[in-house]
Amino acid sequence: MAPPGRIHQKLVMELSASIREHIRRRGGVCEVYPAPFAVFLNTDNKNYVEPDISVICDTDRLDDRGCNGAPDWIIEIVSPASQRIDYGIKLFKYRTAGVREYWIVNPNTLTVTIYDFRQEENACQYTFTDEISSCLFCDFTIRIAGLLQ
Repeated sequence: MAPPGRIHQKLVMELSASIREHIRRRGGVCEVYPAPFAVFLNTDNKNYVEPDISVICDTDRLDDRGCNGAPDWIIEIVSPASQRIDYGIKLFKYRTAGVREYWIVNPNTLTVTIYDFRQEENACQYTFTDEISSCLFCDFTIRIAGLLQ
């Protein structure tokens, strides 16, 4: 695969920093890891995914290799090469593994699709100019367009 572009990397950095700062201000225990960071969704210890951003609240799942089990919140930044994987394969993998919240941030369409896997009707779509709230941290809101300025 081609290396990620500048906008992709800026979004990963700014989103990670915003989420981390929110957790710190609230005295939370969750940890935020940008890629590359191995997430072993299964118990085979060989196959892993590398989400763009992983938020893990059960720190017992963390070791020197990465995260063992599903992170609580995963964010993927779509690139032309990853679109089919992010909206299809990873959506299925994350849902079945027990991820609670999954964001797909698409800089090409300027949209964010949010899946709250704890809810029956679990998908919402936003634009980069919308004020977006996290399902996991109800007091966390962000406007993606503001991260790109």
